[in-house]
Order: sequence, then structure tokens, then C-alpha cells
Amino acid sequence: MAEKKIATYDSIMRDLREGRYAPVYILMGEESYYIDKISSFIEANALAPEERDFNQSVVFGSDVQANQIVDMARRYPMMAERQVVIVKEAQNIKNWERLERYVEKPMQTTVLVICHKNGSIDGRKKILAKAAAVGVVFESKKKRDYELPAFIENYLKVNGRATIDNKAAQMIADHIGSDLSRITGELDKLILSLTDNDRRVTPEIVEARIGVSKDFNAFELRSAIVNRDVMKANRILYYFNGNPKSGNAYMLVPMLFSYFQNLLIAYYAPRPYTEDGVARWLDLRGGWAAKDYITGMRNYTGVKVMQIISKIRETDAKSKGLDNPNTPVGELLRELIFFILH
Repeated sequence: MAEKKIATYDSIMRDLREGRYAPVYILMGEESYYIDKISSFIEANALAPEERDFNQSVVFGSDVQANQIVDMARRYPMMAERQVVIVKEAQNIKNWERLERYVEKPMQTTVLVICHKNGSIDGRKKILAKAAAVGVVFESKKKRDYELPAFIENYLKVNGRATIDNKAAQMIADHIGSDLSRITGELDKLILSLTDNDRRVTPEIVEARIGVSKDFNAFELRSAIVNRDVMKANRILYYFNGNPKSGNAYMLVPMLFSYFQNLLIAYYAPRPYTEDGVARWLDLRGGWAAKDYITGMRNYTGVKVMQIISKIRETDAKSKGLDNPNTPVGELLRELIFFILH
């Protein structure tokens, strides 16, 4: 039998909403948001409320053995079309051999959901190929920094019939980071704050509702660095010094590394450099997203960018205590920005 392709979140949710349940789901990866969304939907919808007492089991990998999971999965449903067995934190399961054998020939009246967080199952394990042949295998990957604004825009559109401008989306992404659960929690609050006749999320609304300054934030610092605006960058750093929650090295160093790493790659894009051409080269959403890289190539030479990347790596190591006996993290950040701009 040919193996199924590894499923996507959208394809899985489409099947679930249409009532098509597979006998086995292996949900794994670094990003817990999608794993939780899929397993929660199955838990809430696969059975009617009156069927759950006898036909739904939710267990944790640290509390059960693989053979116990198999025993639960092999039971027949009671007065229901199916039964559901959800295994959370499956990364704590010690022995997978019994599960591998079960997955070869699963019960068609059971929906077994294995949630493996904080990483993926070793691709060499047979259980993945076997599960993909009879059910669903899904790897939930962390969103990259440049993917977050698009995620934010789409979430607001689908869940709140709202729009958001590019700066506001980037402000949220820079402030919260790649934790999708935290991002969606903040977006849900924003949606509730919008009026029926104005569904736009602006930088002013982000400032008021999430507490990110529209003038002094990671997005504006990045813009100042891209444009080599020394005065603006220093004003923002001064603000951060008094408001560390708005911007600190642990937030800003990864952001700067991501930008200059992409800027170095952009130098290898086919010439002449155009916004659309650079966007395609860097796999960005559109030409507007490449503007900062076109500007960066005007303001920084390739040699300088390589030196900056090296300095960012050094700053990151020192901020974590490596070869740094006593320099405060804030001072390390100021040294880095000075090096970039001069």
C-alpha cells in the first residue's frame, strides 16, 4: 500500500469538520499550537456529549505504558460509532514497539491521537511510515520570524473579520515572538476590542491594547538600523533602557540576526536588484516585504554584513554568560547597535 503524504493543518481540519476521522493521528513537532488545536477539536467533536463517559479516554505519556494505550485502543465502543483515545505528552512514552504493532492494523472504530510535543519522532522509526499508511502524520513546525505577520493577518481575517496593517502586525510579532498560543491570545483580545463599524487594527490600537509603543519598539529599531538612522536608533535604545519589557537583547538579537542573515542572502539574488526579484529570492510574501533588504544593500556592504553577523553571534554568546564576566546585557546590546551603525 502506498504511503500517504504527510498532512497539513488545513487538510486535517477540513476532514475533521466534514466528519472524516482517521483511526490514527500522530501529531508531533516544536509548535504545540497546532497540535493542541487538532487534538482539542477531536476531543470536543468526535463524540456526542452523552457518548464521552464510556468512549473517550485522555491520558498522559508519563502515566501510561505503551501496552496500556494499545489495550484502550483495542476496546470496542459502547453504544457509539467510535471511541477516542488521546495520548498527551506522548514524548514521555518509554516503549514504542507495542504501538508500532498496533498501528499496522488499527481498530477502525477507534480514533487514536498521539500528541508528541517539544520535537518530532525520529524519522527512522517505523511507526511514522505505518501511521502515514493508515492514518495521519502531522509535523507542527515553529513559524519563522518572517512568517508571523502573515499568520497574524490571516488569523484576524478568519476569526475576527478584521484587517491589520503591516507595521501593526510586525509590532505584535516582534513583541511576542513565535509563541502562537500567546499571539492568538492577544489577537483574541484585540478582536473583542474592535467595534462593528471599524474592524481595522492599527499601530495605535496595538499600542493601547497590547502595550507596545508605536514609536519605540523592535519594528522601529529595525527600521532605524536598516536606514542607518543613528539618532532614531539611539532614542529607541534610550527608551528601552527605561522600559526593558518593550525591548531587550533576548528579543532584539534574534530579530537582528534574522534580518542580516537574509540581507547576506539577498546579495546573491539575480541582478538587477528589484523588490519582486529579491522577494522571490528570499521567499517573502511580496515586493513590499523586500524594501528593507533593497535599502539595506544600499547602506551596508557585503563585508560589513558578515562582520555584523559575527558580532551578533558574539553578543548572543556573551548575553548567555559565555566569556562575559560582568558586562550587563543592556550594555552588550548598545555595543552591538553602535558596531552595526558605525
